Amino acid sequence: MLIPRDIAPALVVETLSGTPYDLSLERPARFSLVCFYRGLHCPVCSNYLRELDRLTPAFGERGVTTVAISSDTEERARQMSQKIGAVNLRIGYGLELPEARKWGLYISASRGESSIGIVEPPLFSEPGVFLLRPDQSIYYISVQSMPFVRPNFQEMVQALDFIISTDYPARGEYIGAV
Repeated sequence: MLIPRDIAPALVVETLSGTPYDLSLERPARFSLVCFYRGLHCPVCSNYLRELDRLTPAFGERGVTTVAISSDTEERARQMSQKIGAVNLRIGYGLELPEARKWGLYISASRGESSIGIVEPPLFSEPGVFLLRPDQSIYYISVQSMPFVRPNFQEMVQALDFIISTDYPARGEYIGAV
């Protein structure tokens, strides 16, 4: 189980830009926002990533880098990038499912075609959003077992203003007896 303030698992994936995303080499001023998404087959993901792409400059103004990652192939990731009209958002692909599990992501089995007529991969990870400090310690975790009801990126931008101005600490770190 991942705990806020612990160091995040290693994360290296290929990106559509041709430069691998390696969390250990990421140097944000304040945070790295890592958004794991289900894949091309998910209509909720396309809307979600479109919003993250739109808000990536606002995150950048607050010292936050962004990346969206799935276990899709390069071809499917490229199709997703085109579908959402990605301009600002790095798109990573090829996340190995054992690595997804290290991040606490849920894994689902294919149910054939999705509601938009795209075949789901045999296995894929469900969504998760993480904010990580420059030292790769975990600040914020949100992991879903379903494609619905995800963290709102506009609210996260607003929350960052408060987090930054008050130096608000990561919460949920207590693991002692209760």
